[in-house]
Amino acid sequence: MNKFKLAILPMMVLMVNTSVNAEGLIEDSKLDLMNRNFYFYRDFREGAFNTAGANTQVPVSEKEGYRSEWAHGIVAQFQSGFTDTPIQLGFNFHAMGALKLYSDEFKTGTNILEFDGVTGDTKETNGEFGGALKFKYKDTTLTYGDQFPNTPVIAVSTVRLLPSTVTGISVQDKSFDNLTINAAHFYRMNPVDTTENLNYFTTDYATTGINANSISYLGGSYKHNDVTYTAYASELEDVWNQYFIGANITYKLPKEGHAIRLATANYYNTDTGDKKYGDIDALALSALVGYQYQNHTLSLGYQQIIGDDPFDWVGFKTMGANTSILNAAQFATFSESKEKSVQAKYDVDFTPYGVQGLSLMARYLYGWDIDKIKSNPIYLIGAEKDNAGKVDYTHWERDITLGYKVPTGFAKGLDIKLRQATHRATKGYRYNDIDELRVILEYPLSF
Repeated sequence: MNKFKLAILPMMVLMVNTSVNAEGLIEDSKLDLMNRNFYFYRDFREGAFNTAGANTQVPVSEKEGYRSEWAHGIVAQFQSGFTDTPIQLGFNFHAMGALKLYSDEFKTGTNILEFDGVTGDTKETNGEFGGALKFKYKDTTLTYGDQFPNTPVIAVSTVRLLPSTVTGISVQDKSFDNLTINAAHFYRMNPVDTTENLNYFTTDYATTGINANSISYLGGSYKHNDVTYTAYASELEDVWNQYFIGANITYKLPKEGHAIRLATANYYNTDTGDKKYGDIDALALSALVGYQYQNHTLSLGYQQIIGDDPFDWVGFKTMGANTSILNAAQFATFSESKEKSVQAKYDVDFTPYGVQGLSLMARYLYGWDIDKIKSNPIYLIGAEKDNAGKVDYTHWERDITLGYKVPTGFAKGLDIKLRQATHRATKGYRYNDIDELRVILEYPLSF
């Protein structure tokens, strides 16, 4: 966390309290506290092994064939209100920490705990804190400091124990009805599994190959009746320009309880600036259409990558950011160069059957026609370097999520999720064959 920002926050609050009407700072403030308990297990199939931690220091015969860790995390986020002044002032503050419950130096590498890459030793605890100043004029808010953006071109990763963060300046405008405009420039980030402040961004695909000094974007969303349109343009400095167009549509049919839901998410990446990592060219098209019948929804999706390179997006050292492409699954993203993929998905809410809060999601995805013969070398991993254009890679993934959210009582709001994934692929492909289980308990509190 930048020491200058830590110092300026309390000074700013003191100044506000002593020189202007600061009642709104407290009256409209909000504190959210998330307790998150996370168990992660990944089994590498067909004789494969964990490539992290102490496993790197022993013969193949002694390497563990799976990863397994358990930890508890707490994320506290405080958002103040604003002062009653022409330009309103406020601040945000966050603190988060992780507590190791189980880990082994040969089974580490799950990205839920900070660990030594050579010995595999994990920290018993770690934590960080940060904050941001915010300035509001009418319906426009400017924020400077540590933030948690959630846009199609950069959305902090939330798929492990603690979220990643970014540092920079952002502006949000809501002056027009149903229209939200966002712009930002971020120049620093924190990964999900360390307390490092890094002055660069990686990408999801080439986590060790691409370092960019900053990311900037402009875009927004517009809602009209039951349709939300979204468009963004961003620049990963001297690496690529990324453009996004998407929409979400809900069409209620005349018969009660029936509806059609349509989502589409489309990206285009092209190299820019100094082209530090060479030519980049990828168009990602994806769509998902669902039919809802009361508490059941059946969805079918299609995704295709057009261009010589895989579709890639912003990352945080060891993990990619959350992405909006619709065939990104629990393990694989189905975003290789020229890859085509399909998805079948089923969701059900068990409330009508007397079990309020219980839900189930099951999906199957299949990808084919992967062709990386003309891909940028940074996107060739392992055996793909020798097999580009020679092997017809295919793969599939099956995901099942069983969730239960406690509806009443002292534990109201407790959210329990069991997530299982199975992935199988042609040998030598980027993603291994794995069986994976994640058990996640979340208990949110608001004050």
